[in-house]
Amino acid sequence: EEATAAISQSLESAERMAGTQVGHAFICVGGAHIASQNSHGVVAVAEPDREIGEHDVRRVVEAAKAVSLPSSREILHVLPRGYVVDSQEGVVDPVGMTGVRLEVDTHLVTGGATAIRNLRKCVEELGVEVSGMVFGGLASSLASLTDTEKELGVVLIDIGGGTTDVAIFVEGALSYSSVIPIGAINITKDLAAGLRVSLESAEKIKLLLGQTPRLPALADEEIPTAGAKGKGEKSDEIDVSGLGLPEELRMLSRRTLVEGIIKPRLNEIFTMVGLEIKRSGFGGMTPSGVVITGGGAQTVGAVESARRNLAMPVHIGLPKKVTGLIDEIMTPAYTTSVGLLLYGAKGAETESGIKFAGFSKIRDKVQIKGLAGKLIDLVKSFMP
Repeated sequence: EEATAAISQSLESAERMAGTQVGHAFICVGGAHIASQNSHGVVAVAEPDREIGEHDVRRVVEAAKAVSLPSSREILHVLPRGYVVDSQEGVVDPVGMTGVRLEVDTHLVTGGATAIRNLRKCVEELGVEVSGMVFGGLASSLASLTDTEKELGVVLIDIGGGTTDVAIFVEGALSYSSVIPIGAINITKDLAAGLRVSLESAEKIKLLLGQTPRLPALADEEIPTAGAKGKGEKSDEIDVSGLGLPEELRMLSRRTLVEGIIKPRLNEIFTMVGLEIKRSGFGGMTPSGVVITGGGAQTVGAVESARRNLAMPVHIGLPKKVTGLIDEIMTPAYTTSVGLLLYGAKGAETESGIKFAGFSKIRDKVQIKGLAGKLIDLVKSFMP
């Protein structure tokens, strides 16, 4: 009931902003129940002239889906990685080619049938048709990765609230995906326990740390500050009095928070990511490095921790390929939401990206004052 109520509230907000009724929706699916595997399909070309048609492609993909899965699992995605026509490998689109034997390598993303069924039921009870269920890591990749990164090979790490999605692209295709049951909320809980404050206060402190420029004091360098009592005295304190915390905290040591509380949890997350990369068998095949996105990507020290633990180039991924997004939405926290919009509008792709008429429509319908907050609320309504 709580899930349905939350979805209903988000739906009503989205409908008010768009000025239209929502009849169908794409739903983001995440959680530790997500798993993946690669499969292979083979069929004989049906046409007498041996020209491969779209129906042959559909048949070979269906053949790749014919894997043994327990009844508790449901297939979310069947993503072709590459085709083979009569032993000719590396075929991206076989339609129009001639051959006798058509093969495909695919990546299957599966989820817990019960979790998927319950999520679908919550949405359908509100009178909304579910057009598709989308793995969160796939949605994030659509918004944050470039085609070049995917082609060269890249690891996407989406640090969400309760989980971290890992998606590995090799030769342009999603080839491995998994979900780690640790996310940004664990960092917040660590701060709450270490400082003996509420989760709400800990979250505010975490966000402030992510917005505060890194101090040289963390590197054991002396820095003069206005509040220092003498030359060379170290000070890495941050002022949290302006956050309005009920615990009435004022000054905190940035070094203690980052090195003593946040850093160990980040190291744990990226150590687990490293194990997933090793388990995938694609280690060394991702020269584009690592792209970190999701709300947790804004955690102080995240990029440095990833570089140290994974020994690869790392940068933060922001939503791309959509014009008209305001600055407040151009943050890692909204990558999955923007990716869902891209997934739903993938038929409208152009070389310059995608432009959603809906954004301009919304802008025309609301006053300029407060527009940023309203647009943020709209995008949040699509967040998992």
